[in-house]
Amino acid sequence: MTVYVALLRAINVGGTGKLPMATLKAACEELGFSDVKTYIQSGNVLFRADAAEAEVEQKLDDALGRLLGKKPGVMLRSRKELEAVVANTPFADAKPNYLLVTFLPRSAPKDALNGMVAPDGEEAVVAGREIYVHFPIGSGKSKLKLPALKPGTARNMNTVRKLAEMAADMEAG
Repeated sequence: MTVYVALLRAINVGGTGKLPMATLKAACEELGFSDVKTYIQSGNVLFRADAAEAEVEQKLDDALGRLLGKKPGVMLRSRKELEAVVANTPFADAKPNYLLVTFLPRSAPKDALNGMVAPDGEEAVVAGREIYVHFPIGSGKSKLKLPALKPGTARNMNTVRKLAEMAADMEAG
């Protein structure tokens, strides 16, 4: 069985997109996924499944759509993909909580960075299905405008590292 890490879009602690992690875990188990584990209240779930990535992604997005009234958007990655995201960061000296990786449903278009407005010195690099963004003043204060980020979901580098570690533990265990 393959270990998948699902990163859900538009899921947060409060406000719109609220999804208790116990509910997320139960939804995954109802779909037949095993060894389901969630990580922090921002839409991160790890599990084992027998199906191909596209099928798993669709099943989970459909199930969550029924629960939430709207499909949130699900991005699946493997342990190896997450480890590559960490290893290949173009901003190795950035504080991990000031470096966000936006996971996209498909590869970013070649012109993904066109029209970027970065008034606070933000820098972005496209790498396949991810866009790395360094926020020198933090993402909460940033006025960055980058439309290419919209279909994705962002995690800071600390979270990406932890999810890769959890996936490795699941594969080993």
